[in-house]
Amino acid sequence: MAQLGVDLKRVNATLLTEPNALITKSGTPFRVFTPFYRALEASGALDVNALALHPNQAWPSPGVWPGSRALSDLKLTPSLTPSGKDWSKGFGRFTPGEDGARAALQHFINHGLADYAGGRDRPDLDLTSHLSAHLRFGEISPQRVLHDLAVAVRSKPSLAVSAAKFRSELAWREFSYGLLAQQPRLHEVNFRRDFDDFEWRTDEKGFRAWCRGETGYELVDAGMRELWQTGYMHNRVRMVAASFLVKHLLIDWRRGEQWFWDCLVDADPANNTASWQWVSGCGADAAPYFRVFNPISQAEKFDPQARYRARYIAGYQGAFPKAKTATGDLFSLDAKAYPQPIVDHAFARDRALEAYRNRGQEAD
Repeated sequence: MAQLGVDLKRVNATLLTEPNALITKSGTPFRVFTPFYRALEASGALDVNALALHPNQAWPSPGVWPGSRALSDLKLTPSLTPSGKDWSKGFGRFTPGEDGARAALQHFINHGLADYAGGRDRPDLDLTSHLSAHLRFGEISPQRVLHDLAVAVRSKPSLAVSAAKFRSELAWREFSYGLLAQQPRLHEVNFRRDFDDFEWRTDEKGFRAWCRGETGYELVDAGMRELWQTGYMHNRVRMVAASFLVKHLLIDWRRGEQWFWDCLVDADPANNTASWQWVSGCGADAAPYFRVFNPISQAEKFDPQARYRARYIAGYQGAFPKAKTATGDLFSLDAKAYPQPIVDHAFARDRALEAYRNRGQEAD
């Protein structure tokens, strides 16, 4: 570019900092989130007063727009031609583009932010931002998000606690991109190499049941069906569903990561992979191996009226007695018994702990 007389200036618009620009006192990249977050705060990257946000400048549109070819002109094979059921209708919650991103942010500030800190883990409540896909594709910058949050807090100081919690979630995104910079093959290589000898099970039947949302555990099944129908899954349910695959079924996390990558509208090369490794225990600052989510107690705690589960498992009448009592008949299809769990929780937990101990760790 310089030879052409063009002055190239790189601007990071998708992250708050360049990956691994922040380092520890010993000069190494961060591998633990809490000290990374402190360093991020100290760097000023979260200081909205330092953000240089300018009014949008209008760019002139072309006088004549180029024409486009009709779909029929492309002579697509029948398998590539849209036909039958429009399976993409479930993706309607996402409106692509900057306008959609700004609208999602404003909706979150107006309707979700006030209760975000205390209710963000509730999949039955619409309290999350739904900004993940917009951030993933650069339709809105984290700087813009921080700026608008700060404006909201100045107008209504009671939002400060929830805004701070949301800032920490943006910081996790920064942390994940730092891990990806340290290990570009993060989607296929254990960040902790001592997991390389872990003996994962081959269980095609179990994997298929997990993908289809037919594990017999309502919260896992609802999440997997939400994923398939909408291209999205609530973050708390993502953790429970991922934990079920790697710890209840002992199936390699890479298979789950790939399924999420194929299905998620917001599939992110850093967040998706780092999160799977976190749940599995092989990532940086990962969850301890003995933390095995109980999908039953998780459902009771975070979906107490079963509204979320009923939304995606409408074919199983009577599966959710609490929801049925509280809100009436939630189910429209013929009643049938909910499938039995494909694995017993207590058995699966003990098996997982033994497998992890055999890898060289000792139980806590």
